[in-house]
Amino acid sequence: MITNNTNKNLLKNILLIVIFATIVVLLDFDIIGDDYVRRVLNLAAIYTIVSVSMNLVNGFTGLFSLGQAGFMAIGAYTVAIFTVPIEYRPNIFYVIPQNPILAQIQLPFVVALILGGLFAALVAILIGMPVLRLKSDYLAIATLGFSEIIRIVFTNTKTITNGALGIKSIPEMPTMWVFFGIAIISVVFIVLLINSSYGRAFKAIREDDIAAEAMGINLFKHKVLSFAIGAFFAGIGGGLLASLLGTVDPKQFYFTMTYNFLLIIVLGGMGSISGTVIASFVVTVGLEVLRFFDDTLIIFGVNIPIFRAGLRMVVFSALLMILVLFFRNGILGQKELSWDLLDKYINKKKTPHKKTTKGGATH
Repeated sequence: MITNNTNKNLLKNILLIVIFATIVVLLDFDIIGDDYVRRVLNLAAIYTIVSVSMNLVNGFTGLFSLGQAGFMAIGAYTVAIFTVPIEYRPNIFYVIPQNPILAQIQLPFVVALILGGLFAALVAILIGMPVLRLKSDYLAIATLGFSEIIRIVFTNTKTITNGALGIKSIPEMPTMWVFFGIAIISVVFIVLLINSSYGRAFKAIREDDIAAEAMGINLFKHKVLSFAIGAFFAGIGGGLLASLLGTVDPKQFYFTMTYNFLLIIVLGGMGSISGTVIASFVVTVGLEVLRFFDDTLIIFGVNIPIFRAGLRMVVFSALLMILVLFFRNGILGQKELSWDLLDKYINKKKTPHKKTTKGGATH
């Protein structure tokens, strides 16, 4: 019986992978969708990478970190500085010339992307050593402050980042597989990490750090490790965002950007990877679907006054509030989506409720 269920689930997984790959191929060859659809889906894939990395730190290790925007900025600027063609740079750095050493370096996109992730992880280790001794709100404020410091530093290092003007002409990726492929690798890596001995240590720290330390877990080492891995993938996400948009500037990385990812992991479930992936697509696509609320609406010659710029966020926030009321721990809580979970949910819906008497007997 168990073997039959396992085989059925395996076939379902294979079918799902084939459907997913087919849709991406059809989108890539312009058979379905258009540039707008591809851009939104690529953005959702980037949000998946950053949100899952943030969930590793906040949801699985129990650290309240709000520094994702800063780590993304490091990855985005690394890709921008090293991948823009050398011949374009005099036109981009026309106010203050680029540093002469950097002006002669051009790297392949993959190398620059990994370098951006490593820079973000290195910075995370450097700031993590002092600030990870803080807890809850204090840690959140410290990491939020770090994110703003990074943005201000990038605004003022004009010979490297071109200051407030930003860097344009970043090469764009020709296929969606770059975004979705890296998103899949990131999610698989974090799932394997969570199911390893390190992941069990992260969860033990989340549940009770004093008990975890008494069991022999090195709190500082595991917190820094989780923080650095989260920052690495946030840097990767930032590098992909730079490629998707084709330009970077400091205004893209305000601290408010981090709240989008916090919203996603709370909505999906703190401590659920599959919930975070689902919420990343729901939030990113949902914001685009509701965009018509920002446009003027005229019915039979009458202008409906409530339809104006900003209404989209009001409606979106209201929908989120309703969703959170019904799913107080997020869509999946700390569970992971599986065929068995879906079967149980469907069977529960099909099974009529039985009336219970005072003695506990059912009819």
